[in-house]
Amino acid sequence: MALYLSFYGLEREPFGVTPDPEFLFMTPGHREALAQLLYAIHERKGFILLTAEIGMGKTTLLQALRSELDSTTALAYVSNSMLPFQGILEYMLEEFEIEKPGDSSHAQRLVALQNFLLERHRAGQNTVLILDEAQNLYPQTLEQIRLLSNFETTKEKILQIVLVGQPELQARLEMPELRQLKQRIGMLCSIPPMTPMATRNYVRTRLRMAGAKDAGLFTDDALGRIASYAGGIPRIVNTVCDHCLLIGYADQTRRIDPEIVEQAISYLQAGVRPQVRQRQRRVSAARTRRRPAPISPVRWGLIGMSAALVAGLAAVAVTHPALLPVALDSSSSYVTELARTVRDLLTR
Repeated sequence: MALYLSFYGLEREPFGVTPDPEFLFMTPGHREALAQLLYAIHERKGFILLTAEIGMGKTTLLQALRSELDSTTALAYVSNSMLPFQGILEYMLEEFEIEKPGDSSHAQRLVALQNFLLERHRAGQNTVLILDEAQNLYPQTLEQIRLLSNFETTKEKILQIVLVGQPELQARLEMPELRQLKQRIGMLCSIPPMTPMATRNYVRTRLRMAGAKDAGLFTDDALGRIASYAGGIPRIVNTVCDHCLLIGYADQTRRIDPEIVEQAISYLQAGVRPQVRQRQRRVSAARTRRRPAPISPVRWGLIGMSAALVAGLAAVAVTHPALLPVALDSSSSYVTELARTVRDLLTR
């Protein structure tokens, strides 16, 4: 649990790093992508492509998609994009709860999957496979996944395959060996970055969902700086805002202003802890306040004369010990007068 929750009157963390469907903020881009996904699955388009930059909330959107699908739709969600095709097939059989004979061959597993899909199709039910982070799949794995789309009737696809990934996924589909897969894409969806206004609404909405009573916890200028730095990427917005609240709590500041945002950004970029920098400034200021007034040239002269006299007496004591009483006697009046003058000057 974040340290700053009670300080800012929050019931839970507003800017968590893990996907949370309860905090799903549907920008126009998110709503359009979700509508396209639902349409393509319902219309049995076969291959569906969803792309977005890192941190745009693809996984959270997929969780929202799962909640929107009715009970007649079976879904297998594969998040490990490093699996070979054999591993993906095994995962599908487990997710769909398909019984398979022991020590079954690859061909037998494909037949078991095909029979399962045909039975569901005859019952008027749909089946969906979602492959997340698909830009990491090997070309040969993607080609084998394409062959799954051959499971079809004369009229429609019996398995809907959603490939989800970063924009590099589209570049990968331009490879010559994947041109057949590219041609089978029935729907292409994307999530654009948030606008500055959407970023402001995003931050305020998440704060409200977390129980914040102060709608102006982040000033307008602070939100503008966050929007500029994050470039419309929700994950970056979350990270910056979380650091801002932590810095504000450390400085006991109730409102997040642009200065705190700059400190958070500096920490994220260079790893310099803002609270340490604040302490150093306070210590430096305290030392400045305690610093004594500069010593004038006259005072430096008197101090030098005193030091020379003491050095002379010390030399007499070392070289001619017998003469020390005489030296002290002859210099006593001078020393007394000099000491009185130095005392008067230093106490002014």
